[in-house]
Amino acid sequence: MFTGIVTAIGTVVEAQSKGPSLKRLAIACPYEAAGIEIGASIACAGVCLTVTALREREDGEPGCTFQVEAAAETLSKTMVGAWAPGTRVNLERSLKMGDELGGHLVTGHVDGVGTILKIDQIAPDPDEPWGATARFHIRAPQGLPRFIAAKGSICLDGTSLTVNTVEDDVFTVLLIPHSFSVTTWGERKAGDPVHVEVDLMARYAARLAEARPGG
Repeated sequence: MFTGIVTAIGTVVEAQSKGPSLKRLAIACPYEAAGIEIGASIACAGVCLTVTALREREDGEPGCTFQVEAAAETLSKTMVGAWAPGTRVNLERSLKMGDELGGHLVTGHVDGVGTILKIDQIAPDPDEPWGATARFHIRAPQGLPRFIAAKGSICLDGTSLTVNTVEDDVFTVLLIPHSFSVTTWGERKAGDPVHVEVDLMARYAARLAEARPGG
């Protein structure tokens, strides 16, 4: 379980496909190896992946390189299959009991891939690469719009965000300069894919409604 509060940015340094249903990745990150156990879960761009090996970074930077493997279900629902050396991803360690819940409860089970349609800068600041905030217009994956509500929570590329508006299958979110400085969102442009995980409560509420007599 995660919160959608990104704590580091990792860089893919190795990517090997083991046939069409398995991909092995090595990701360099600032996390200390001593704090990670084999079998631990790390959210990589919102995708919960299991650490299978650890080693020192080869670039001399502080931190470690951890290895993960993505199987068929993950590859079919996410962009992990397209990750290559140099790909930068948002990272979050799994939640511990007693940790501050700064975002919302996130499982790391991505529901699908959305598309950034447009990015609006708001109140531009010449000293910032982005404006004071930036509005992202995102098309939700098929079947997910019913789980997305204005003022509700959504996890995009591992980042907990508040939905501002919803119109048909398009919703908007706002990001502030701090978010751009600690995540990969500053690299995003119109047309880019984005991992989408809908709010856990919305998912179960919809399932309960469907299970009621008469739908």
